Amino acid sequence: LIIICVTTPPDHYAAFAAYLVLEIILVLLSRLPWKHVLKRMLIVLPFILVVAVFLPFFNKGGGSYNLGPLTVSAHGLLVLWNVAAKSTVSVLAVILMSSSTPFPELLKGMEKLKVPHLLTTIMSFMYRYIFVLSDELQRMRRARDSRGWSGKWLWHVRVIGHMIAALFLRSYERGERVYAAMLARGYDGGVRTIYLYDFGATELGFVALLALFPLAVRLIAGG
Repeated sequence: LIIICVTTPPDHYAAFAAYLVLEIILVLLSRLPWKHVLKRMLIVLPFILVVAVFLPFFNKGGGSYNLGPLTVSAHGLLVLWNVAAKSTVSVLAVILMSSSTPFPELLKGMEKLKVPHLLTTIMSFMYRYIFVLSDELQRMRRARDSRGWSGKWLWHVRVIGHMIAALFLRSYERGERVYAAMLARGYDGGVRTIYLYDFGATELGFVALLALFPLAVRLIAGG
């Protein structure tokens, strides 16, 4: 859906509306709370839109409009719409996928799609141990604050540097221990999940429908 959306010409407004309607239907079918979806969208979209809002002032062509002392071009407004629409559809698609499918199952799906093994392994370890490192950092901060550290002066940066170095060394040592323990338990690099899902005719039909609908919209929009 993201690839099809990105390749859609910006002036095909009905196509973007169809993509958005499809995603709304999928959110309803997934029973995701809208508060959760909107909260995640508000984390990413403002940064994109802040940059995009300046595009009408720098892209020339297609006529212009005067907004008081400012002048915006019609082509620039089209570029703004293009960035905003495609960003919204793409971000919502990513949120829908990540919120409705557990991360280990996403990795398992990527493995079956022949995504490079090294990439799935790195993502798996990153997801598993980023929370462990966060807890380790919180313990280090509590230990630092219990010793009366205020951090108001420039030379206190040295303490932060020592914390970063200590966190790196602890992470490296923990990683070596964990890897040795995994090898001792027969780790072969594959992604393991608790449940095994059969990809039957129902699942195939649903995937085909999800793929064909935006593709048909794209082809119709392309003329």
